[in-house]
Amino acid sequence: MTISEPFPLPVTSNTDLDQETHKWRRLSTASATGATGTPETDEIAARIVTGLPGNFVWGAATSAYQIEGAVTEDGRGLSIWDTFARTPGKTRNGESGAVAVDHYHRYREDIAMMAGLGLAAYRFSVAWPRVMPTGSGAVNRAGLAFYDRLVDELLAAGLDPWLTLYHWDLPQPLQDLGGWASRETCYRFAYYADQVATALGDRVKHWSTLNEPWCSAFEGHLTGRHAPGVQSAHAAVRSVHHLLLGHALGVEALRARGAGDVGITLNLIPAESPEDSPAAQDAVRLVDGQTIRLWLDPLLRGCYPEDVVADFAKVGAELPVEPGDLLRIAAPVDWIGVNYYAPHIVVPGPDPDPAPMPFVAGDDLTRVRSTDDVTALGWPIRPRSYAALLRRLDADYPGTSWYIHENGAAFLDEPAADGEVPDPGRLRYVAQHLDVVRDVVGDGVDVRGYFVWSLLDNFEWSEGYKMRFGVVHVDFDTLVRTPKSSALWYSRLIRDHRAVNGTA
Repeated sequence: MTISEPFPLPVTSNTDLDQETHKWRRLSTASATGATGTPETDEIAARIVTGLPGNFVWGAATSAYQIEGAVTEDGRGLSIWDTFARTPGKTRNGESGAVAVDHYHRYREDIAMMAGLGLAAYRFSVAWPRVMPTGSGAVNRAGLAFYDRLVDELLAAGLDPWLTLYHWDLPQPLQDLGGWASRETCYRFAYYADQVATALGDRVKHWSTLNEPWCSAFEGHLTGRHAPGVQSAHAAVRSVHHLLLGHALGVEALRARGAGDVGITLNLIPAESPEDSPAAQDAVRLVDGQTIRLWLDPLLRGCYPEDVVADFAKVGAELPVEPGDLLRIAAPVDWIGVNYYAPHIVVPGPDPDPAPMPFVAGDDLTRVRSTDDVTALGWPIRPRSYAALLRRLDADYPGTSWYIHENGAAFLDEPAADGEVPDPGRLRYVAQHLDVVRDVVGDGVDVRGYFVWSLLDNFEWSEGYKMRFGVVHVDFDTLVRTPKSSALWYSRLIRDHRAVNGTA
């Protein structure tokens, strides 16, 4: 199905696209000597190549507000992140995704780059306000046409589209009516899901309803660090249930349109403590409950954890469950997407940090700043925590299939004098965490694919543009893309894995 577009954008010719793809392929092939890695990461690569199955999915991920830009073009409406970023003091230097990295106009170049690097799959999100500027009502055909073109271009380049319906950019008119704290938003989301599936479901085979609802609920409604910037335990807890109910209604809409591969993407953050006291154990329990069990238990067991419900009750907050909700939320999905960056390290006692704690009833716990190897954000690099998480998920929720939908690290990468962009810290991070995936898959954990976060340097939410997560460097002044050493290493790994497994 092709959507007619009344104001088509100029596009690059197929010949130019082929040339772009070959350019990126030459760059990635140039890494075959191993110059982009180290003896450690090359040894890891050799293990991964032979240790993961031939049908393992290799991809990269992005999100709409972080890369698209063009926030006022082709009828796109206002999102909560547009509003939040325009509010003084909410983002670093008042930065926003208004331009981001201009993927809206440069998507063909970016797809050629992905194809040249050898990716098999691309995980992206649809901007709800681009498709439905007010959050409901008539579809904005020009906005939806962008995703129609994007999907066609991905398929033509041999890339499998993995579509996320919601990556935090709620239409502002829905927020004005209560946002995710209101049950009505669940039904608006289901209608939006139906409309996107109607337009793209003939070609898109993999659908994620929500990305990281923990962030939407707790960082958006408890700490206020993310849009919409609310600070209310009651709003946060109500949002938890409505996000999950919205997921359930979205799944129903997708299934009704024939979508056969549907899941949800969660940031499952393990909790740890350097102490072993009963108080420390309870701190870990509280954090674990709200970051992992609060989401997986209703999705996969049909109930909320009793201890988490009791924690909410301590502050007078209650999950707004209505009859039949939990049965709908527990409807089968095909997989769970796992986003992992670092663990929460906590100890009991009041946190001297004045920033609000992202846990309900978490006043008596402190987040520990690790002295381990850390990223530019100060997040500890602990592959052992990742391994423990994946093994724990397999043990606690048997029979579930998992995809790693985000995994990566922020560093302050700078181009070298020769124009190349070395990022040894990220390369090592990705290699070590992929080695963990290989190890747990070898022990029977059903992890089926890996999407590095992120394809491109982009707008990093409240952190603005300082923190770089991309395996591809973006000059934010010229918007020129340059693959970093991690991208070249990842490209070579994918190519070698295909060659060894006969899938090249």
